Amino acid sequence: MITLTRTRRTARGAALLGALTIVAGTVLGVMPAYADEPGAPPAAAEAPKVDLVLDGSGSMRTTDIQGKSRIAVAQQSINEVIDALPAETEFGLRTLGATYPGNDQKEGCKDTKQLFPVGRTNKVEAKTAVATVRPTGWTPIGVALRAAAQDLGTGPTTRRIVLITDGEDTCAPPDPCDVARELASQGIHLVIDTLGLAHDDKTRQQLLCIANATGGTFTDVRTQDQLTQRVKQLVDRAQDTHTVTPAKVTGADQCTSAPILAPGVYSDREKFSEHRVYRVPVKAGQELRASVSVTPDRAVARDYGVLLQATDSSGQELVRGSDAGSGRTDVASTGVRWSAPGADKASPSPSSGAAAGADRTVCLIVSNSFAGQGGVQADPGLPLELTVDVAAASPAPDGPAMGLGRGWILLGVLTLAGLLAGLIFGWLARWRIAVWREN
Repeated sequence: MITLTRTRRTARGAALLGALTIVAGTVLGVMPAYADEPGAPPAAAEAPKVDLVLDGSGSMRTTDIQGKSRIAVAQQSINEVIDALPAETEFGLRTLGATYPGNDQKEGCKDTKQLFPVGRTNKVEAKTAVATVRPTGWTPIGVALRAAAQDLGTGPTTRRIVLITDGEDTCAPPDPCDVARELASQGIHLVIDTLGLAHDDKTRQQLLCIANATGGTFTDVRTQDQLTQRVKQLVDRAQDTHTVTPAKVTGADQCTSAPILAPGVYSDREKFSEHRVYRVPVKAGQELRASVSVTPDRAVARDYGVLLQATDSSGQELVRGSDAGSGRTDVASTGVRWSAPGADKASPSPSSGAAAGADRTVCLIVSNSFAGQGGVQADPGLPLELTVDVAAASPAPDGPAMGLGRGWILLGVLTLAGLLAGLIFGWLARWRIAVWREN
């Protein structure tokens, strides 16, 4: 099967944010954290990796796409995708339900096979393997997704599974949505994109659930050209994923035991209505910039909210940001900025008694008000991505008194100019009238 991925939030935006974080960290002498090893330098860039999973179940024999069978349309599209593969992309092929011809469902639901290993692609061999697929048995989507994740392995870059199928899983358990959430919770940087060749609601909802669980995309395919173009887009998108992925971190329930974060991008999981706490050291004269995104990767209640608070060690709130809504959303995000007073402005803090110019450890608290719909599993928690940056504080704006004083001066100048203009205009008008009467 071919799996399509989410969106989100965008890969280029995430890459730019990561680059800015690296620059800021370098200036301050603190490097950002990277996946699986916070504080370590980035690993060497990997090649883009894509595993295409093709449904070979019996229903793929159905002839309903522009007069062709579903399997024939899929095979032709995959051949065109293979012809257009970028040289640097490592590409693999896997089938489900395409090799067991018997009537034993227990055996048929184990039927998934790697046609072509993920790696540098011999296009002739890959296309020959695609041509051998014959629609045969059941639809073990969950089993095939687990196997495809193993095909791709692990590493610092995001991997993509593209799933092409015409129906829902006929072999659960394992439920493919649960498998997708399980893979996402392992922190292996896996995105699943799904393409549906059938158009019934149950199939659509299952494929949408699989994609949402990993930040992927779902496409309802109607024509061969649409399938070909969409798969090409997904393969190309694999090249746009960041070369450094978020570092996995586990937030605490209170500040004193929370992990300390350097500038970087982090991923975590947060259950419904849970609080996650992290700590960030901020020196005098520096500015903390943080943002958080929480993705509802399963069916959630209509009303939701996300809150990001920055507090001092005593619990006094420094700043907060929030996002709330009602209805379908792909992600809820918010952010905060807070500047530590400079050392030259040291004075007792009315809230905590600490010197205003002293270094601080700021507590970042992430909360959400998502609630699951009936029957929805709470584990694993919702995907959370936290971005932390510490930079030199921006120059403080002028105080209110100074700004207000300049405002009164400007108002006085404008008033005087208007009065003089009115007097001159009136004098010229009277002079013209007097001249007109004399003549």
